[in-house]
Amino acid sequence: MKLRIFVVATVVCVCALIAVGQSKKKPKPSPSPTPDLSWSKVYEEIKWQKGPSVGDLGDTAQVKVPDGYVFADARDTRSIMEANHNPTTGREIGFVAADGENWFAVFEFSDVGYVKDDEKDSLDADALLSSIKDATAAGNQERMKRGWPTMTIVGWETPPRYNELTHNLEWAIRAQSEGEPVINHNTRLLGRGGVMEVTLVVDPSLLQETMPKFKAMLAGFDYNQGHKYAEFRAGDRTAAYGLTGLIVGGGTAALVKTGAFKWIWKALVAAALAIGALAKKIFSRRSDA
Repeated sequence: MKLRIFVVATVVCVCALIAVGQSKKKPKPSPSPTPDLSWSKVYEEIKWQKGPSVGDLGDTAQVKVPDGYVFADARDTRSIMEANHNPTTGREIGFVAADGENWFAVFEFSDVGYVKDDEKDSLDADALLSSIKDATAAGNQERMKRGWPTMTIVGWETPPRYNELTHNLEWAIRAQSEGEPVINHNTRLLGRGGVMEVTLVVDPSLLQETMPKFKAMLAGFDYNQGHKYAEFRAGDRTAAYGLTGLIVGGGTAALVKTGAFKWIWKALVAAALAIGALAKKIFSRRSDA
């Protein structure tokens, strides 16, 4: 059984800082060791939780992990992010992948407060796409500093749409990296005290057939008691932005300048590296157990 995740491993060099005006008599600090962030090393350190089980998404929510799926907690999710050439935000709290499938999902929670949905009938897809392109251009500056390939936004795969009954906002953007197509499908699950951000990473050619499976998995998500959107009470903290802000990355200039659209992953380049055998280990441990 293979879980095919298209990734490119990287090594990040960490240099020691030398204090300004340091005395010549004092020995210079030794350089920090270069961390091994190869996918193989990351895999060995991840504590995979196999389904059927329930994955805790912090103390705010949970997601059911079906049989044949695996779940990683917050710390391990950040390790996976780095191994896949993606800056972390510190808000990642869960990772779900499916056996024998070409997709995975990342959960991230933003405790921004209660997001009002009064913009549900006035989402401007064209203006939003323009903002996302600007944010991606700024984010590419960080990618180039790290020696990572840049991204180019092509357009909407799925324009933003909001489900008033479930309080879910979703959209998908088509992009390119190194001439290859990349699609990330984004879902925002509104809660009482913030928003759960769920990003689906999938081979572009398999998006349509993957969506039913992804949504079936996501149906197992639920906020814990006291954190649900419908449990909002007068006096609760309210977010400074609405649905438009969620799509462009928080609705603040600072986020746009630093690359709000951070989930256009390098992970889905066309060439499938020798990751099949490694991914197979994830699920072989289930039978070993």
